[in-house]
Amino acid sequence: MKKKIKLSWIYIGAVTVLMYVPIVLTVVYSFNESRISSVWGGFSWKWYLELFRDDNIARALKNSLILAFFCCFAAVLIGTSGALGMRKRKNRLNGVISYLSLIPLMIPEIILGVVYLAAFSFMNLPFGMLTLVIAHTAFCVPYVFMIVRARLEGMDQTAEEAALDLGASKMRVFFDITLPAIFPAAASGVLLSFAASFDDVVISIFVTGASVNTLPVMIYTRMKTGVTPEINALAVFILAATAVIIGIASAIGAIGQKGGTDQ
Repeated sequence: MKKKIKLSWIYIGAVTVLMYVPIVLTVVYSFNESRISSVWGGFSWKWYLELFRDDNIARALKNSLILAFFCCFAAVLIGTSGALGMRKRKNRLNGVISYLSLIPLMIPEIILGVVYLAAFSFMNLPFGMLTLVIAHTAFCVPYVFMIVRARLEGMDQTAEEAALDLGASKMRVFFDITLPAIFPAAASGVLLSFAASFDDVVISIFVTGASVNTLPVMIYTRMKTGVTPEINALAVFILAATAVIIGIASAIGAIGQKGGTDQ
């Protein structure tokens, strides 16, 4: 029993030191008066004020939000359609199709970035928002597909079959029964996709153009000259926004699971 307690405390200590201590330090040094992050010069809000005055950051934030919106919209359409299609037509290739659909989550991002760069260059596509949307949609689709398919697998089809037997059209059955049942799962997948797209750096570097800059890429390029309290302040905002999005996604997923058990 003592060994188990000791091992658990070692695990908690390792997780705290490796993950949460750097986050706490980032938050603390975002209020640093000194421009040098390693030197504490006193408490100040000025870097947050500088952050709101930075037009380049505002422009990059706008690009990131537009990118996340379009790729999430495309991902929910493609991922949900794929999950519904596999549910209706069951065959031996479903397992293979499901595995292939999840490959973008398994391949390292740097490999995906190189692949997209080569493909877009071969197609002579101008690098910019279009290539960013295509690339981000490709790795966001699996999030929606995986969650919606899991929800569909746990659904009882008797309500849909009864509605069809009573004369309802397939379209009516979808909008009245299927869609409300899978909506929490689709929404959860969209929020996770939004977080993944908004935080992406590696793939975006390979497929973005000179005229389009996303917020994570801008942070990466600015950090080459050193981490300033302004970057720390921006990291705090992104961290808070990502935590909220993931929290909402988890809550929606829990609601969907509760609804599935109630059925």
